[in-house]
Amino acid sequence: MTLEIATVDLGSADWDPLVHRSAAPDPDIVQQAAAIVAEVGRSGDEALTEMGRKYGGSLADGALVVPPSAIRGSSAHVPEALRTALTTAIDNVTTVHAPQRPVAGTLEPVPGVQVERVWSPIGSVGVYVPGGRAVYPSSLIMGVVPARVAGVERIAVATPARADGTIDPVVLAAADLLGIDEMYAMGGAHAIGALAHGTNTVARVDTIVGPGGPWVTAAKLAVLGMCGIDLPAGPSEAIVVADETADPHVVAADVMCQAEHGDESSIVLVTTDRTLADRVRDEITGALGNLGRGHIIRRALETHGLIAIADDLAQGLRFANAWAPEHLSIHTASPRTDADAVPNAGSVFVGHWTPEAAGDYATGANHVLPTGGLARSHGPLGVEDFGSWRQIQTATRDGLASLAPTITELARAEGFGAHAESVLVRLAASP
Repeated sequence: MTLEIATVDLGSADWDPLVHRSAAPDPDIVQQAAAIVAEVGRSGDEALTEMGRKYGGSLADGALVVPPSAIRGSSAHVPEALRTALTTAIDNVTTVHAPQRPVAGTLEPVPGVQVERVWSPIGSVGVYVPGGRAVYPSSLIMGVVPARVAGVERIAVATPARADGTIDPVVLAAADLLGIDEMYAMGGAHAIGALAHGTNTVARVDTIVGPGGPWVTAAKLAVLGMCGIDLPAGPSEAIVVADETADPHVVAADVMCQAEHGDESSIVLVTTDRTLADRVRDEITGALGNLGRGHIIRRALETHGLIAIADDLAQGLRFANAWAPEHLSIHTASPRTDADAVPNAGSVFVGHWTPEAAGDYATGANHVLPTGGLARSHGPLGVEDFGSWRQIQTATRDGLASLAPTITELARAEGFGAHAESVLVRLAASP
């Protein structure tokens, strides 16, 4: 059955309804998730146990804590090739993130006045790892490694158990290789509520990171203020930009890649070549029956997919920048140059030999990315997200005296006499 995917001409289309979208879930989910978070705050472990029964995610015996003994040594029980892949991914993510740790600096705006900017790691972090319909050891790696590089002392992992009440062995293996010793079997909004509020079993954390479905995203929005969050990530999304030089078989593979995550995924093919668009559609139609998640890809592309025909490449790149995608793949004659024309993108994949899957698993780049247009103001999860800056200011008498006219004039202009007096009393009291 031929793939039915919407097509627009960018030269005549109204871009606003195409590019303006939100990572925030449906308002009903937001309201219900907030109620779940509040109930966990009120009833603690009792609420977690009940919600584990109701929504799933707990261990077979109803317990929340994954025993450290179940994690330690578990990597020895997965196939060697998989263990090597996990180790390589951890090593590459560490290599890419190690230089990201911020460096403190000191400036002297006037003689006798120093302003330092000092960065410190967050004390505790909750890393949420999705489960249920798929297994995401890669998301565990993407959350834990930058936290480790940052110097976070406590990392608590929350992930839902499978339907049989066990944690997926690949997730356990990744946790073992990462040195995780605190893991909870819980998922969805109640897991986020437990990490934010804390219970008798689950100690609260300072910030929560990691992707998740709409219930997790809604819960993260509900706890913002009680603790920090990375960002409210929505369904996976991608734009693929291709000109007449692109290989339609490869372009089709990249279009299908992120659509595989779920039927809410939004995927856009931007091209200057109508013939290429038709060939890509045919390639996808032919491939769907051979893919285990082909039915999900079809639903995603037929409900949230788009083929955007551009008058020229410059117009196509402007549209991609306005859309601000989570993932951006560029298949053009000059892909690296064209990448610079789209600053509003979470992660960019340049040219024929750079598939999105490489970034999801192995290049070392982080795959926790902004969605819903948030790439206009946010970037990928990184080491700097696991710490905070503070300012340290030091002045000598001469330094304060040189700033006194500026301080007192501005303080009096704003009606704050005590501010001005706090300067003058110092200068009057000492020579």
